[in-house]
Amino acid sequence: MNIQSVQKVIKVGSSLAVTIPARDAKALGIRAGDDVLSSHQLLKPTADMGIERIDADYEAFKREYHQTLQNLASR
Repeated sequence: MNIQSVQKVIKVGSSLAVTIPARDAKALGIRAGDDVLSSHQLLKPTADMGIERIDADYEAFKREYHQTLQNLASR
């Protein structure tokens, strides 16, 4: 199985790092210390990319918090 996602590069000490989202790690069975094959490509931001990212973030938020928001709405 191969999962692709766009991730931010973060600074960890004096190094740079790319994280693996928990849902992807779980789907692939990846645990800390495992070896993984990684490929990298710098993405140049475009106007369309911002909208896609917002949509993806919104969908992830809905999946994670849907039930909690329903519970709050029904109070």
